[in-house]
This record gives sequence, structure tokens and C-alpha cells, in this order.
Amino acid sequence: MKAYRIKAMIGYLASALAAGAATFAGMHTMVPWSQLYGKNFNGVREGLKVLALTYDDGPNDPWTMKLLEVLDKHQVQATFFMLGKHVRQRPEIARAVHEAGHAIGNHSFSHPNLIFCSQARVRQEIEDTSSAIFDATGQRPYLFRPPYGGRRPGTFKIVESMNMLPVMWRVTCFDWNAKSADQIMGHVHRQAVGGEVILLHDGGDLQMGADRSRTVEATDRILTEYKDKGFLFVSVHEMLQMRPEAELPFNARKLGD
Repeated sequence: MKAYRIKAMIGYLASALAAGAATFAGMHTMVPWSQLYGKNFNGVREGLKVLALTYDDGPNDPWTMKLLEVLDKHQVQATFFMLGKHVRQRPEIARAVHEAGHAIGNHSFSHPNLIFCSQARVRQEIEDTSSAIFDATGQRPYLFRPPYGGRRPGTFKIVESMNMLPVMWRVTCFDWNAKSADQIMGHVHRQAVGGEVILLHDGGDLQMGADRSRTVEATDRILTEYKDKGFLFVSVHEMLQMRPEAELPFNARKLGD
């Protein structure tokens, strides 16, 4: 009887450990700063008084252009991770972002969760978006951010094989469903200590025209407040230059020449 109980206990513990390992592994497919499924850039040393604003799911009419006005007012460069389908729809907005000196990254073509995509689909999503951005701006992006932050073992290897750098974030502003700019600011206040890449949205993954008025207002407030505190705002490309040990893709090094 004792032997049976010991075997049962061992079986239970093994099952519990397996379930725990699966939960742990599953969590890391979506944790933005996790390095478990491949290296990614999400900021520099914690506490350094520098921040990088990033915007996903654009270009989006009219809010991307309104963001450009705010960024220009503060003389700040940001990074826009664009969806290929939106770039194809409104290439002139993507061109305006590029001409204003902001960095543009690849955020896939149709915004699928890459956890559930085949390798061929991942490659196609990235390539179609890079082609759309090149057609609009004359420059192929080297920064890539997966939709939802979702990736699995091998996803970032595909990205790197396409001479691109995975970029995640450490501050999540939840602006896609925020009811006010105050809510967005609350998330920033709780998380931003310096050195982080900040996640915001200038568009929506479903269609053009997603309301990002709260994000525009919050951006103005973030820049005003944190610049007054002595923070420097930079693009992801500029922040990467603060990490000389970072392994940059060839086309990224060319941009820095």
C-alpha cells in the first residue's frame, strides 16, 4: 500500500511539474521582456533617464498625423511599428512619418498572433510588410515587433534570418482600451523609471480610423512631464546606439554610419 501511495505521489508531482513547466513556457510566449524564446531589445539600463516612445498598428488616419504634430512640437523622434495592410492603404501617411525623421518598424501585414502561424506564414507577413514600407518610403525596415508580443521558439530566429531585430517593450500603457488620457498616464507612472521602450498605439489592427485621441493627448503629457524631469526621448534606433554590445543587423549598422 505504501509503495502504491509513493508511486501515486510521484505521478502527481510529475504531472504538477509538467503542468507548471507548460504554464511557465506558455507565459513567456507573451511576456514582452522575456528572453526565453530569443533575444529581443526592450530598453537600456534601468534608471537611465532616457525613454523610447513606440506606436503600433498604424498608419492611421487622422491620428498618426496628429501624433506627428505633437512630436514635432516637442522635437522628439519616436518609432512607429506599422501594419503592411495599412501602409498599402495609406502610403502617404507612412511617407510623412519617414520624412519627419521617425523610425519605422515592421509589425506584420495583417496582425496575426505568430504563436499560431507556420514559418512560411511568418516570413510572408514580414516580407509583405517590408515591401509595403519600402514602396512608401524607399527604405526597408530592420526593426520588427510581433503582434500582441506573441512568439514561440523559432519565431525570432526567422526574424533574425531576415536581417531584422526583434523589438519588444517594458512599459505597457493599455491605451487601446483606455477611457481617458489619465488612465494611460497612470500606467506610465507605475512602470516608467527610465531606460524603457514604451508601448503605445497610433492605430488599430482591425481597420483604419481607430480612435487614438487619448493616446495623442497622453503623448503630449508624457513628453511635457518627463522632459521637465530631465528625461531624454529617443527613437529605438537611437536607444540601440546606447547599447554598443547589442548585435545589430547589417542594415541597422549601415543606418548608423
